Amino acid sequence: MRPNELAANMRILFVHERFGAWAGAEANVLATARELKRRGHFVGILHGPGTRKGESAWEETFADRFPLAPANSRAAVRTVLEGFQPDLAYVHKLADLDALEALATAGVPLVRMVHDHDLCCMRSYKYFYFTRRICTRALSPFCIFPCAAVLGRNHAGVFPVKWVSYSAKKTELRLNRQFHRLIVNSHYMRAELIRNGFAADKIELHTPVPPPGEPSFRSSFSDRNLIVYAGQIVRGKGVDVLLESLARVRVPFECIILGDGNHRPFCEQLSCKLGLAERVHFKGYVPAEELKHYYRQCTVVVMSSVWPEPFGMVGIEAMRYGLPVVAFDAGGIKEWLVDGHNGYLVPWMDRAAYAARVEELLRNKTLARQMGERGLGLVSEHYDFSKYVIGLEELFNRVVADAPRGVNA
Repeated sequence: MRPNELAANMRILFVHERFGAWAGAEANVLATARELKRRGHFVGILHGPGTRKGESAWEETFADRFPLAPANSRAAVRTVLEGFQPDLAYVHKLADLDALEALATAGVPLVRMVHDHDLCCMRSYKYFYFTRRICTRALSPFCIFPCAAVLGRNHAGVFPVKWVSYSAKKTELRLNRQFHRLIVNSHYMRAELIRNGFAADKIELHTPVPPPGEPSFRSSFSDRNLIVYAGQIVRGKGVDVLLESLARVRVPFECIILGDGNHRPFCEQLSCKLGLAERVHFKGYVPAEELKHYYRQCTVVVMSSVWPEPFGMVGIEAMRYGLPVVAFDAGGIKEWLVDGHNGYLVPWMDRAAYAARVEELLRNKTLARQMGERGLGLVSEHYDFSKYVIGLEELFNRVVADAPRGVNA
């Protein structure tokens, strides 16, 4: 069968640790599956627990849904593979070693999208907890001491900490090295995988572009001086640092913080302590369709990540609506945010500089519009959703054509 014929009716099994809306990885899973399905492919999903957010959209997209039973995930994987008969398994986030081994030994062509640092970092966020200094090391005994990454926060159990196994993480890396291809969203992440022993010729740069917004959409850049943050509220996202920066802004403004996470209560208390309660509003999770209503009067979108962002898709989404972005220089953000062109790239953790850049855009709406238009041009040229999906199809075809069935490379 020729590659273009195979692309017309490929059976693709998505594999992911969640089911439903949550963060960027989940948005990419749903958008990609929807488009592949629209293009004639059959998509199923092997998944972990539901998020209770936006699950109806997932149910509509995935007619074939297979819950991953933690107690016997190896058998669950085998049953799904035998029943669904995929041409290819497209793995997103998955740390279950039994499930990974079942996939790696099943002889099914395997592609993994590496969304973030979960794969290579025992803490999953690649920075030191107390200092927040970004880690540049590969997985090694250094992670045990002095990093102490074997002790992690326990959000589900009775005790505040849990044991994280170094040997299990090494096994996870070994199993993932058996995948036929790994997709990364930035040169930064490609370098991270190579540092951790992945073969360079198995890694492909393929940025997970979001679907296009409304072509005619533009913000009014109103006198409301609206600042929007959209993302998880976890410590690595630096919302507390954002608040400390906003406390230095000297012009009137309103900041809407969209998203949720375990750091939200701390940030809400900090907002009050900094005297920002009347100007900063925490709205929680909102669907993507609702997000654009906030963008209509927005002047600047802020990203405050202090962990090394694998890419920073929120910035691409904001630029698609003609908005400038202000972000710290962390991880892969510099690959799309050009300082002074489509926003401002601020030195890591420099609160004073961050505040000054936000204030500059609030004061100078003409400049904000110009930067937003440049960002829109950049996104339109380099981050096209249809080209992204076509590129995935081509990659899947190559992997299916090259991978020997019955024996995994």
